Amino acid sequence: MSTEVKQLGSEHESSLLALLSSEPIRNLHPLALLEEVGISPSPSSSFYGCFRSHQLLAAAFVRPSLGLVVPGSCTAADAHALGIAIAGKIALRSCFGDKAAVEALVSALCPSRPRLSMPHRLLTASADNLGPFVTPALRLANERDFPQLASMAAAEEEEVFERDPQLEHGGPLRAEVLERIRGQRTWVLEHDGRLVLKVDVVARSRFGAELQGLFTLRDDRFLGFATLALGQLSRHLLSSIPRLAMRIADSADSLLAVARKVGYVNGHTEQLLVFT
Repeated sequence: MSTEVKQLGSEHESSLLALLSSEPIRNLHPLALLEEVGISPSPSSSFYGCFRSHQLLAAAFVRPSLGLVVPGSCTAADAHALGIAIAGKIALRSCFGDKAAVEALVSALCPSRPRLSMPHRLLTASADNLGPFVTPALRLANERDFPQLASMAAAEEEEVFERDPQLEHGGPLRAEVLERIRGQRTWVLEHDGRLVLKVDVVARSRFGAELQGLFTLRDDRFLGFATLALGQLSRHLLSSIPRLAMRIADSADSLLAVARKVGYVNGHTEQLLVFT
């Protein structure tokens, strides 16, 4: 049975939504992107789909300006077919999602070995399983927090991803920090007049949300800030959405311990984050 890969348009929206929402925890990012930017292709972003017998079986979101590819409901074979089809349309810089799908996409799109390949776990939480961890000190970040948040993001890049943060004026990391502040996607914890913790809502739609970037300054760790902040934000989000997930690197033992203490449990699929 032959496989066809093509760019998706408005006529495929219901099929794509049905595919992604059939496994929402696996597809929180593509679902959020579908709500945020829509399915209609543009120079800045588009969805590609893998079809057999005219049925949509897998998809990937592509944002050429960022070199970003995000697979949705992909087997390794379908992901490889998608990668072959979009090769030449994007210079891959980052890809994350189900491990098998990411590895297949990278093999099709990246001629050399990726600079960083980081296994992740996708943990999930429900309101019934959350522990009694709350703090009224957690709040949405605002633009006055930008200098401190930019510094925290740089420290996170250096520590977690072992990357040069490149925080020159107008750099991509600073722009990302500011975009998340303006989009009300970054939450912070303030203590004694300074920020000690941040956490990002990296994807949100009516199907659920995903958290990432829970980061406490080194001198403020082991004081319970992360446990209280994660518990508070999780309760807040689960009061208005049906499901919540958190992406954490396998190597981040302390963060994994915090998440489990709050009430998160392991998801069902191995995750992988790749930087080329």
